[in-house]
Amino acid sequence: MNPEKDFAPLTPNIVRALNDKLYEKRKVAALEIEKLVREFVAQNNTVQIKHVIQTLSQEFALSQHPHSRKGGLIGLAACSIALGKDSGLYLKELIEPVLTCFNDADSRLRYYACEALYNIVKVARGAVLPHFNVLFDGLSKLAADPDPNVKSGSELLDRLLKDIVTESNKFDLVGFIPLLRERIYSNNQYARQFIISWILVLESVPDINLLDYLPEILDGLFQILGDNGKEIRKMCEVVLGEFLKEIKKNPSSVKFAEMANILVIHCQTTDDLIQLTAMCWMREFIQLAGRVMLPYSSGILTAVLPCLAYDDRKKSIKEAASVCNQSLMKLVTPEDDEPDEPKPVVQRQADANPDDSAAKQEGTGSGGPDGSRDSSFSSGISSASTERAPVALHLDGIVQVLNCHLSDMAIGMMTRIAVLKWLYHLYIKTPRKMFRHTDSLFPILLQTLSDESDEVILKDLEVLAEIASSPAGQTEDPGPLDGPDLRVSHSELQVPAPGRAGLLTAPSTKGLECSPSTPTMNSYFYKFMINLLKRFSSERKLLEVRGAFIIRQLCLLLNAENIFHSMADILLREEDLKFASTMVHTLNTILLTSTELFQLRNQLKDLKTLESQNLFCCLYRSWCHNPVTTVSLCFLTQNYRHAYDLIQKLYPSLSQSRSAPAAAGREEQPVPDQGPLRPAHAAAPEQRLPAAFPPAPVCAQPRAAADRRQSEGSPQVTGSGLPQH
Repeated sequence: MNPEKDFAPLTPNIVRALNDKLYEKRKVAALEIEKLVREFVAQNNTVQIKHVIQTLSQEFALSQHPHSRKGGLIGLAACSIALGKDSGLYLKELIEPVLTCFNDADSRLRYYACEALYNIVKVARGAVLPHFNVLFDGLSKLAADPDPNVKSGSELLDRLLKDIVTESNKFDLVGFIPLLRERIYSNNQYARQFIISWILVLESVPDINLLDYLPEILDGLFQILGDNGKEIRKMCEVVLGEFLKEIKKNPSSVKFAEMANILVIHCQTTDDLIQLTAMCWMREFIQLAGRVMLPYSSGILTAVLPCLAYDDRKKSIKEAASVCNQSLMKLVTPEDDEPDEPKPVVQRQADANPDDSAAKQEGTGSGGPDGSRDSSFSSGISSASTERAPVALHLDGIVQVLNCHLSDMAIGMMTRIAVLKWLYHLYIKTPRKMFRHTDSLFPILLQTLSDESDEVILKDLEVLAEIASSPAGQTEDPGPLDGPDLRVSHSELQVPAPGRAGLLTAPSTKGLECSPSTPTMNSYFYKFMINLLKRFSSERKLLEVRGAFIIRQLCLLLNAENIFHSMADILLREEDLKFASTMVHTLNTILLTSTELFQLRNQLKDLKTLESQNLFCCLYRSWCHNPVTTVSLCFLTQNYRHAYDLIQKLYPSLSQSRSAPAAAGREEQPVPDQGPLRPAHAAAPEQRLPAAFPPAPVCAQPRAAADRRQSEGSPQVTGSGLPQH
């Protein structure tokens, strides 16, 4: 520094002392400056005041010489003390050079800068708030300072600034949020601790509504929640917990939609604490915001569904995810099946629906891992005003997510069950829109029948049964059915009688609610039967292990008569004769033994109606694929004479000279004549079936199929239309 330079109104003694390396001499100079400035204040000499501040700033605080910088800092602090309440007029000139020294390489100088700013802020108090952002920016850097003395000094200044903000009602939150949003992504643990402490302070100020700006900082808060420091994680938990309390008290002012995707992202993290906290928030958002969350359903399901398969090590996350899943499912209503036009809807209140309240009681209630609920929750919600927002259910995205999870064989059983429950629910609530996706879903639903879990298969069958019976699935053309001859007249498929309703539905659990659709079969029913038999044919282990189980369940979920009628009709055209014989044997065993087919067995025993007679004829044609099943069908229908004749043809050694025994206790009842009960290529027209047997064609196979039987050594059909060796 040039010793001959004029620093007036500062005296040469003051200048010399400010440049001294000893702190005590610099302090004496500061006292002289304070006295000088007080005189200027008394004289109202603003020109000289500005000149003193400018000299201290430019010639000392920003000097290249370290001792001069130290002198400049203590001199600026002395000016502020002398100015008192008038310091607010000169704050910009006082603060800026001090903040510049925060970046000094000398830790002692950074400490003196912190000390100087403390004195400036202490005098100015609320007048510093217009400069809050630059102060906050400087403090956030000092919070991570490696020197403990500097950190200690910055903490004193930080507490002072927090006191000023707390007691003031002029804090510019709007201007501060961009800086907070930027600094919240700092990776330094001390800077993070500093940020969290300020958020806690701002949350506690009644006149500051930080909740309005939560979408700006929520992602950063979840980032900090993953910090390695236990103390910081705990502080962040407290902040998030306070925010959630505010959300539950004032849901009408919360921007749920703007935070939905943030939660979706953090619900998928590998950090258990972050995932649990985010899932608990998601649970509360769905229950508080209601249908406002529907547009984000695909993302929510992407995050929630995998968590349902967690084991007990992540039990809390699994439970929160389960409540999320159930609550979201309840938001889908038949209104969502209407044309795709967003409708303004009233944001659902948390306690408006008894079912929703029950769902909340079943799950944990807080945004924190402890699951505790705030006592003010109910009162806060009931007083909340409603808001209207356009809401649309994006079904395409939801179905894509469900399809993806169902196709992934690595997904856990509980997740697969949840996916199937969702599909069933959507077919119930939005059948018209769902049938647009049936062609893409159908293959994976059929594939799921090979799942290892019985419970998964049960849910899968419920979905397939709903597809096959929903009126929304009725079309003029169900699409290609793998061959020109694989159609059956829909008039032949029967609607269950009212008296059978209990048999069909009583043993069955069909998900959240019973289908409103009637059990009439739609265009997909026959397609389902064809593809189910194709799957049994290509996957014989499935038929062997689960075939009977699947068919019995379908008989509960759908109309048993229609199932047997359609399968028999399809098997009549089956070219793989070995599979046809096996399949007929399976169906026959089910028909004879399962409790689910009690009513159908009674129909076939009586043969009193035209429908039962037609069913018998249809079954008989296909049952001829397997001689033993053919005989057992005759016994079931009490056609004993014909059964006797069949046994004679199958086993000639059993033939005796005496006539066939009469049916005990009952005479065979003839049915209306429907033509000769023999194939078209029968050779002996004089060999006819007994008149008591229902006269209808036994086998509608083409001659080529019969020729293959003969070449393969299968039982042949003689002139009477009965198989024999």
